[in-house]
Amino acid sequence: MGSGFDGSAAAAIDEVLAGAVRTGAVPHVAAIVADRDGILYEGGAGVRVAGEGDDPVTTSTQFRIMSMTKMVCTAAALQQVERGELELDAPVDTYLPEFADLQVLEGFDGDTPKLRPAGNRATVRNLVTHTSGLAYWFWDADLARYEKVTGQPNVVPGSLEAFKAPLVTDPGTRFVYGINTDWLGRVVETVAGTTLDVVIKDGITGPLGMDDTMFRLDQQRYANCVSVHVRGEDGAWTSAGEILNQEPDWWAGGHGLYSTPRDYIRFERALLRGGELDGARILRSETVDAAFTNQIGDLDFPAEIPTADPPITASLNVGPGWKWGYGLLLNTVDVPGARRAGTGAWAGLFNTHFFVDRATGICASIYTNSLPFITEEAWKTYADVEAAVYAAL
Repeated sequence: MGSGFDGSAAAAIDEVLAGAVRTGAVPHVAAIVADRDGILYEGGAGVRVAGEGDDPVTTSTQFRIMSMTKMVCTAAALQQVERGELELDAPVDTYLPEFADLQVLEGFDGDTPKLRPAGNRATVRNLVTHTSGLAYWFWDADLARYEKVTGQPNVVPGSLEAFKAPLVTDPGTRFVYGINTDWLGRVVETVAGTTLDVVIKDGITGPLGMDDTMFRLDQQRYANCVSVHVRGEDGAWTSAGEILNQEPDWWAGGHGLYSTPRDYIRFERALLRGGELDGARILRSETVDAAFTNQIGDLDFPAEIPTADPPITASLNVGPGWKWGYGLLLNTVDVPGARRAGTGAWAGLFNTHFFVDRATGICASIYTNSLPFITEEAWKTYADVEAAVYAAL
């Protein structure tokens, strides 16, 4: 569509996208690449709803970005920290007293969960760095079992009951990816005295001109949204319809936003530029530097996270040498032919993915809406796009 890359480089990325749809690796896909000054590449392949119509996916199509919401919510919290309104090292229960009621799940006696008090109080910093002990069911077999035997809902249905889920380890003892940013969003709301959608619009999406990024789409934007896809019995992609509750009890800082590739790249570019874009500053440069710096100390991002719910996600195998900053996964060494050390990245459960490589000066993201997360085919599509991007530089 548009490109700052030369024709052959853009064509190479186009072919990765087209090939991924043609081979059935993904139901549809859009990708966008930018530097500090603007968009270098944008393209798409496939249609919004597989097998229905000819409505093409573009970088202006709406996607559920799921956990790519987390960095936006984290930025909103960091804005409060900059203003002196939020204390990262304050216990979570000073803002939300009910957090003190959470216990640690130690296992089971038959089908009866064994719970004990937490060894220490989780801080807001623990929420930001996924070191509070909170988990997600799809990557924690004990929590998946707990939810099954107790009827405890996970966060996706949008019920506040989800916040009664236990910890799976003591705060500060290991990195566990979980519903931390949902709790963080509620902390942000308490500090702001208003709802998270208002905080994010006033502080981030409004200033950055991200007018298509929101928790609930209007009718016109919803008509421009892809469907979540799963494989049918014949292996072909089929629409699973809408999965997110359109009337949730709270706006989910962990997964609730819809966006377009063109919109979200503005947020990525603001991070790339040290917190500013087109004259709008959302974070101080030193805050952005901290976000791209190891914030979990000697703890490590797990080299392997086995799946506990295969229809939702595959296992994640990133290998050793990864850390976590503020809302960002950080690689500690260069990836050959791809992102450089210190790149900040994350993804969304329906197979969206972004990275911001400050060393090289580029950022990029790739979007589809399908399950399971990080299948071999989806992972290969991410990698092939990234390789084509770096080959073009």
